[in-house]
Amino acid sequence: IDPVVTLYHWDLPLMLQEKYGGWKNESVIDIFNDYATFCFQTFGDRVKYWITIHNPYLVAWHGYGTGIHAPGERGKITTVYSVGHNLIKAHAKVWHNYKKRFQPYQKGMISIVLGSHWIEPNKSEDALDISKCQQSMERVLGWFAKPIHGDGDYPEELKNEFSFLPHFTEDEKNYIKGTADFFAFSFGPNNFKPPNTLPKMGQNLSLNLREVLNWIKREYNSPRILIAENGWFTDSHVKTDDTTAIYMMKNFINKVLQAIKYDNIDVFGYTAWSLLDGFEWQHASNIRRGLFYVDFKSEKKERIPKSSALYYKKIIRENGFFPRESTPSLQAQFSCDFSWGITESVLKAESVASSPQFCDSSLYLWNVTGDGLLHKVKGVKLKTRPAQCTDFVSIKKQLDLLEKMKVTHYRFALDWSLILPNGDLSVVNRQVLRYYRCVISEVLKLSVQSMVTLYYPTHAYLGLPGPLLQAGGWLNQSTAYAFQDYAALCFRELGDLVKLWITINEPNRLSDVYNRSSNDTYRAAHNLLIAHAMAWKIYDEQYRSFQYGKVSLSLHSDWAEPANPYFESHSKAANRFLQFEIGWFADPIFKTGDYPATMREYIGFKNRKGLSYSSLPSFTSEEKQLIKGAADFYALNHFTTRFVIHEPQNGSQYEFDRDIQFLQDITCLSSPSRLAVVPWGLRKVLKWIKKNYGDIDIYITANGIDDQSLDNDELRNYYLGKYVQEVLKAYYIDKVKIKGYYAFKLTEEKSKPRFGFFTSDSKGKPSIKFYNNLISNNGFPADYSACDPPNQEKQCSFCLFISQKKPLIFFACCLFSTLMLLLTIIVFHKRKRRKRFK
Repeated sequence: IDPVVTLYHWDLPLMLQEKYGGWKNESVIDIFNDYATFCFQTFGDRVKYWITIHNPYLVAWHGYGTGIHAPGERGKITTVYSVGHNLIKAHAKVWHNYKKRFQPYQKGMISIVLGSHWIEPNKSEDALDISKCQQSMERVLGWFAKPIHGDGDYPEELKNEFSFLPHFTEDEKNYIKGTADFFAFSFGPNNFKPPNTLPKMGQNLSLNLREVLNWIKREYNSPRILIAENGWFTDSHVKTDDTTAIYMMKNFINKVLQAIKYDNIDVFGYTAWSLLDGFEWQHASNIRRGLFYVDFKSEKKERIPKSSALYYKKIIRENGFFPRESTPSLQAQFSCDFSWGITESVLKAESVASSPQFCDSSLYLWNVTGDGLLHKVKGVKLKTRPAQCTDFVSIKKQLDLLEKMKVTHYRFALDWSLILPNGDLSVVNRQVLRYYRCVISEVLKLSVQSMVTLYYPTHAYLGLPGPLLQAGGWLNQSTAYAFQDYAALCFRELGDLVKLWITINEPNRLSDVYNRSSNDTYRAAHNLLIAHAMAWKIYDEQYRSFQYGKVSLSLHSDWAEPANPYFESHSKAANRFLQFEIGWFADPIFKTGDYPATMREYIGFKNRKGLSYSSLPSFTSEEKQLIKGAADFYALNHFTTRFVIHEPQNGSQYEFDRDIQFLQDITCLSSPSRLAVVPWGLRKVLKWIKKNYGDIDIYITANGIDDQSLDNDELRNYYLGKYVQEVLKAYYIDKVKIKGYYAFKLTEEKSKPRFGFFTSDSKGKPSIKFYNNLISNNGFPADYSACDPPNQEKQCSFCLFISQKKPLIFFACCLFSTLMLLLTIIVFHKRKRRKRFK
């Protein structure tokens, strides 16, 4: 370990303060140089990095201005800048002393630690705001950096503002400039607390370390930089579970890494602050900044490593943030019957009025009076042609998009409120049903199977028929019976064309809607479960034997990681999240017929403590029998991984019952909507499902990321490649029975994050080609395709071509036959004429 030795970190001997007035007196400059000489002589053979003064801004401003730091004087602003002047000259003298007398044989380097905030404009395009930010930086960091790392003089901002500012002579400027072998920089809470002592010029303080490093690079000609102090703090009651400090450390170190990698900034070291908890000046013992916890009340003052110490050790060992991939990339393919799909949300059925020319039997005369209008002829009715799927113009557009995606499966949702506007079978909108049947049948002609979702609620659009919504929605059990009738109608009308059904999409996310109380949330979930089970039973008993389809429901299944892996409470919180989020619906269906024991026990524990009045509903024995096993496969929607901590909460809300909070991990790649891109999370949740619910078939029914780019959505390409790779690992290495993968989604809506492969006006994005390659390769093959079709399959593809082009082929045959007949007649007549001539 190389020592980096600071000569002065605010520990001026009391005698010098009393006799000379401390740094207000120029005499201390020579005394400080004598002290430095002694240190160089005594320790210099073992020290390669020297710091003269730690953060002179805080010494001058808070030591002699606000009185927060030693020596605690509340002085005039003239005194503050006089002290700063002396500190700069003291540093320069020591630097020249070391360079001349010690560096030639000790071979060390010497600098001064300068501290700063970072400030950003209220309006990024406002030149005045930007100018104010520049002035703020010059008043804090530039005050000391410009003389030492710049031209030897103060910033113009300070000189113009303060007429009393001390002056450097030309000789002093030349003596001071360049007196640092590297740029030593301090960035942390001392630079932000208390904020009212920093000149902000009405702009915003920011913790963006990368930006301030860029500012230093531009202002001072790309110096070598040592982060000499950086860290955060916790409250005094926090012992070793300093998760916040870990996430601040991740933030800061990641910003340094970005500055090195992307901005070519020469940062050669990072120093975490600090090793031990200590007395924090004006904050006394009310905050802690150490990597090691110290019990100040104990006799031995034991040093106990905090989780931040363990995490910092990991960063050092890995020399940064090592990508967490469980295994190297796999070169393999999925099975030949693997489903490659694309997901769409609710398809709004096209209006009947969109194609009136095909269904209006009236006769019209045009322009009979010269008015350019159509006039109906009364009493005359014409025979119209039968309704055809081509009447629906929008279907052609969908087919065009699907053809470009080259998928084998298309998942979309029906609109319950359109099919049954009254919520029961009293009124059935046959035209809407015909539209959906046309979509499915026309899609089949592209050799694409449909996965149909019966009910697709969202936070913005609950999707229930009006009367059911007015009767309480899912809080009313009658809605479950209405759903059963609706499902039976869809199975009867469309089931001959559909082999995969989803009853309800993400019922475990309807907690966002029924959130008035936890009991409302649990009651709605209870009815949703019963509704799904009744729909599954209807299909199983009445339609499966001849339609041969499969039915399930789609659960939102994000993975949860403990935010702080060094604490068991965080691991328990992550598991609790999975039980409350996934097990809530999956346990009754795939396991026990009842809610997870973990869920019941934890809610009971909170009830006994008086922290919640929540209660999970109970299933009757008949309901348990109905629900258990009511799914033919597990369908999951997965988008991200959540980092959770244990956070006790009081109140009767579903969110409070879980006692968890989420943290954003800066070291994870994130989307514009702040979804963390954590590919291995998908593999983990797939393994978790297999472990908890057995060896069942699994379909990933939605997986995608929002990418704002229209012309180069490389984030989506990266996401697709990495997530499908983890699916492949789960399939091959973990033996998870994954039957299909559906990317989310086909088209985007203008008002929503950009999840679509196509824009709202059907413009394709580059990621389409990337997904095409994944599908055509059926994964990540080495140098061959295990699914090359044999001769029989090739012949079948020819047969498929014949069946698809029947009308065209029939027309061509008729044309050919007519031509041959004409040719025969011509030849026959020519021969007859020749005979007559002879």
